[in-house]
Amino acid sequence: MDWEPTEAGWRRADGTALVTLRETADGRWAVTLDRLEQAPEGPAYRRETLDSREAAESLAADWREEG
Repeated sequence: MDWEPTEAGWRRADGTALVTLRETADGRWAVTLDRLEQAPEGPAYRRETLDSREAAESLAADWREEG
């Protein structure tokens, strides 16, 4: 599935999933996957906080590959 960049992360081309990346108040990085109920795979919500932006970007890329 293709992904399009947004201000906060990436939106799946079909519009049914978002992966966002943001810096938290304590300087760590939060990655969130939010997939709508209308998505072919069904709904999902995942969130992880990591110590570096590089680790967060790597996780975001993994989640986008998973769909």
